[in-house]
Amino acid sequence: MEKRKGLISLMKDTKLYIVMVGLPARGKSTVASRLKENLKNDSIKTRIFNNGELRRKMIPNDTSFAGFYDPENKEGMTIREKIALINLERARKYLQKDGNVAIIDATNASLKRRKKIQAQLIDHPILFIECINNDEEILDASILRKIEMPEFEHLSKEEAIQSFKERISYYLPIYTPLKKDTYFIKLDSLNNKIIQEEIKDDIPFYDQIRDFLVTDTLKNLYLIRHGETYFNLENRIGGDSDLTENGLLQAKALAKFFSNKNIPLIFTSQKKRTIQTAEPIKELQKNCTIILLAEFNEIDSGITECMSYEEIRRDMPQVYFERKKDKYNYIYPEGEGYASMKERIDRGIKKALYLSNTSKNIMIIGHRAANRMILSHFLFRREEDVPYIYIPQDKFYYISAVQNRKLFQLKRY
Repeated sequence: MEKRKGLISLMKDTKLYIVMVGLPARGKSTVASRLKENLKNDSIKTRIFNNGELRRKMIPNDTSFAGFYDPENKEGMTIREKIALINLERARKYLQKDGNVAIIDATNASLKRRKKIQAQLIDHPILFIECINNDEEILDASILRKIEMPEFEHLSKEEAIQSFKERISYYLPIYTPLKKDTYFIKLDSLNNKIIQEEIKDDIPFYDQIRDFLVTDTLKNLYLIRHGETYFNLENRIGGDSDLTENGLLQAKALAKFFSNKNIPLIFTSQKKRTIQTAEPIKELQKNCTIILLAEFNEIDSGITECMSYEEIRRDMPQVYFERKKDKYNYIYPEGEGYASMKERIDRGIKKALYLSNTSKNIMIIGHRAANRMILSHFLFRREEDVPYIYIPQDKFYYISAVQNRKLFQLKRY
């Protein structure tokens, strides 16, 4: 008991500023939110000070127009500097009291801004975390998420996208990557991979922070297989079949089951059967977006696409029996296999986690083989067992994978 009291007392005196760095829509807020949640789970008192949120509270007028962020716009610059200083002061006061970690969530893209931060926050160590992601597809999807904020609601979708891209363009000339004169971590924020780090002294909570940054975590993932299709009835593989009447009823049942949960994002493959399963769910949600990811497409069965298993056995016995010998590593002629799907499925998961931002609930509607690979990403299975994971159409998998706990449940709807 005395030892525990000593640890709690020591933690109260341990303080750290984390300063996020990076161009807009690079995952800074997602990383900050994940850090906060995981640190709090370790009883480390953490708070995020987000410049954008403060701006929207202080200035209810339109700040969505790109010119507000033009470095030549002196009025806009003055307002943004004022907001930054207010947040720094709030962060400092938070650590003066009982807070342990204050996360400054903003672009902090220029060297000038970061020097001001270092001059202002001299009472405790500062760890800079730079988020880097140059994947154009993900950037476009991130922008689509950003323009859903109320400040863009008076603009058309095209106008909002153009405005946000112009905003990014104003940051590019002043953006200076972190260098060796500070303590920092450079993070590939899509793949949760540390690119570079400079840590010269002991940074408080550094081991936990580093571990959190490279670990895939999700609070609530609902992994669903599409409803029944006409190809399912004929035992055919692949293709792009529609849902049957029963499949549509399954989709409506799913929609009703999840109607009392907030599902802001549904990720599907590009196939009709997953989209048709997602649409009724979206209809019963207040604010829900369906995002199609090619990474979640079903296994490409090559020359056997659209054939039934009986037809393959009869007409292509070599394919049928060779695959039975090693289902995981077998590659369909002119197609793929479980082993070759792994890279794209892992990439799809990274995209879904990245784009889900701070959403507590994520839904993926996929296919039998694709969902097996998604499950195996979070749940250890020997490779030879992955192609036999049970993926029914009348149940779904619930997955919660956080730092200290993993939960997998197969639930009926």
